[in-house]
Amino acid sequence: MQEKIRNLIDEALKNLGIEDVDFVVEHPEDLKNGDYSTNVAMAGAKQLKSNPRELAQKVLEELNKILPKEIEKVEIAGAGFINFYLAPKFFRGSVEEILNNKSFAENKSLKNKKIMVEYTDPNPFKPFHIGHLMTNAIGESVARILEASGANVSRANYQGDVGLHVAKAMWGLMKDIKLQEKVDGAMIQAHNIGLAYVDGSEAYEGNEIAKAEIDEINKKIYSRESEKINEIYDWGFKVTMEAFEDLYKMLGTKFDYYFLESDMAPIGQAIVKENTGKVFEESDGAIVFKADKHDPKLHTRVFITKAGLPTYETKELGLTQEKFKVLPDMNLCIVATANEQLDYMRVVTKAISLIHPEFTDKMRHITHGMMRLASGKMSSRKGNVVTGESLIRDTIALVSEKIKDREWDDEKKNKISEQVGVAAIKYSILKQSTGGDIAYDFETSISFEGDSGPYMQYSYARAKSVLEKAASENILPDPHSNSTEIFELEKLLYRFPEVVQRSADEYEPHYIANYLIEVARSFNSFYGNNVIVEKEDKTSAYKVALTFAFSFVMKKGLNLLGIEAPEKM
Repeated sequence: MQEKIRNLIDEALKNLGIEDVDFVVEHPEDLKNGDYSTNVAMAGAKQLKSNPRELAQKVLEELNKILPKEIEKVEIAGAGFINFYLAPKFFRGSVEEILNNKSFAENKSLKNKKIMVEYTDPNPFKPFHIGHLMTNAIGESVARILEASGANVSRANYQGDVGLHVAKAMWGLMKDIKLQEKVDGAMIQAHNIGLAYVDGSEAYEGNEIAKAEIDEINKKIYSRESEKINEIYDWGFKVTMEAFEDLYKMLGTKFDYYFLESDMAPIGQAIVKENTGKVFEESDGAIVFKADKHDPKLHTRVFITKAGLPTYETKELGLTQEKFKVLPDMNLCIVATANEQLDYMRVVTKAISLIHPEFTDKMRHITHGMMRLASGKMSSRKGNVVTGESLIRDTIALVSEKIKDREWDDEKKNKISEQVGVAAIKYSILKQSTGGDIAYDFETSISFEGDSGPYMQYSYARAKSVLEKAASENILPDPHSNSTEIFELEKLLYRFPEVVQRSADEYEPHYIANYLIEVARSFNSFYGNNVIVEKEDKTSAYKVALTFAFSFVMKKGLNLLGIEAPEKM
């Protein structure tokens, strides 16, 4: 409908002999001001140097000549805004479309496009930290939204299986043999490896002897010359990867490709050496990329150290080349990273563009901010740390306590606790634009009322309960059994395809998250102010249809956010 209204305005302007006016068509903040609003009169008046209100009146007169039946009326408001009010017939039709179209809100804007989304990227031998949890939520949601737009999406995970962090963890494991105990499953063993990493990090920063030992371990990890180190490394890698998979399953993520730093390093080194003297240059025994020569906003970074070891930048070169090798006809490669990696990624991207100019328009980075608790910024290098894994577990535990009195068996309580706990965290991450910091509040996040993931899940479960009751009384959904009354909920549900499209265009899940919370509130108001299931009510079948439409949109929307929709809560 939004595009249809744009076309109507274009036709009205053409009839007035006005061309090339840059205007917007959007939804008013207040539903009382119509279903769509345009600033065309203000934009056109500025261009024509005329009065906005007078121009609005002329546009209105032309619009009234060509209005379709789906639009009930058009009015002028304020200084010259033109507001469009959709007809009851339109809303009935949108409800009917939702009932009959399982693909509602899906589109073909990215049909036949092959897109790879790289996200999460935790490092074996290191805790699964909050940043990994954030990029997982964002990356998974973006992947699902792009799939809903017709794209063929591949999910990729880049694992830092070599590097100084591994050497620090290995040092900690070798100093404390107890941390190598192979008991209690992968998650506990991975936790112990995380503790070893913390010990190694502290030693590296405050002990010169330990620092030298860790540097030596780092070299041997690359060379694979020590049988003892190889044995501990192979076990640690296996354990942490298994623990990550347990978390991915809980988060609803399944990756198609896993890339390892150890594999990307030699590929990247070969690229750097091949392009030294052209893109890269030697400097004090190292090989660097002086990005500021190509863009004054960028800076110089080391790609091969004096010791001859590849840096993250070099591995990133190898990774990018390998991605396009495994998917040679890839249209777009998206990487989700933290804000703090943005400058680093810009330098790497510039280097890649000089080596592979054909990749330049096929790369995009999505960045996210930090998550903070009352204690402030969280870091896996500190001993007192909240990891991504512990945040999940703690949130699930709070939900479990909250629902302990429900008359469910333990299996169902555990399942609901996990679904609701994950929803609480994901919604807290996804409800705002990707680049901003997040203040995470445990109690607010798990609330069944207000601005939370569990509130949306509860709203869906409530709708399913209504539909179950309607079915038991043989009241079938009928989108045509209504009077002329228009419910607020109707004025929101039809917008879902627009929201999904915008989220896909901008790679921003928060549009869907914010839309769903508004729809949930509207449904609960509808539920509270109406008897939905009532055999004597001739409009009951329509109210049931509207409830069904809400449940469909909510479930589909939650799925796009990577959130489960339990049918009973």
